[in-house]
Amino acid sequence: MIPRLLEKYRNEISPIMMEQFKLKNKYAVPKIEKIVVNMGVGEALGDIKILEKAMDDLALITGQKPIMRRAKKAIANFKIRDGLPIGCKVTLRKTMMYEFMDRLLNVALPRIRDFRGVPERSFDKAGNYTLGLSEQGIFPEIDYDRITRVQGMDVTFVIKNAKTAEEAREFLRLFGMPFSRKNE
Repeated sequence: MIPRLLEKYRNEISPIMMEQFKLKNKYAVPKIEKIVVNMGVGEALGDIKILEKAMDDLALITGQKPIMRRAKKAIANFKIRDGLPIGCKVTLRKTMMYEFMDRLLNVALPRIRDFRGVPERSFDKAGNYTLGLSEQGIFPEIDYDRITRVQGMDVTFVIKNAKTAEEAREFLRLFGMPFSRKNE
């Protein structure tokens, strides 16, 4: 079964982007290559069970088993030694990526209290967009009563073929990304 957002990309978004940015080839239209969801769990230094719980939550949210991230070098001020587990991440591609994006845009983001949109200025030079979420409880897969510790996460949309941040912004807006208005 084809994900709903992939169908929307093929039938609606791609022709609009070709017309709006005067692209001659459909392969020049921006495309989401992957979505990376990252949880930094600094408290895991004292108790590894906190990291295991964060990994379980991330697996529920994304539908894919996360990998454990370890410190690449020692930082004495933060009491981090080389090789200690400090977080977890998931890289979503293809069908899982579109399903996660659909749940994020249409279910999770509207559940944030006093939500006024996501910031427009979180694009890097390559046109990739990073969104920071302050808690995992906004996803319906997480049982709010079982949360022992509120854990934030970063969601990065890696966009291929976007020449400028403006092109990437319009691309995500067409998917339904609720960007905040500047004059509010």
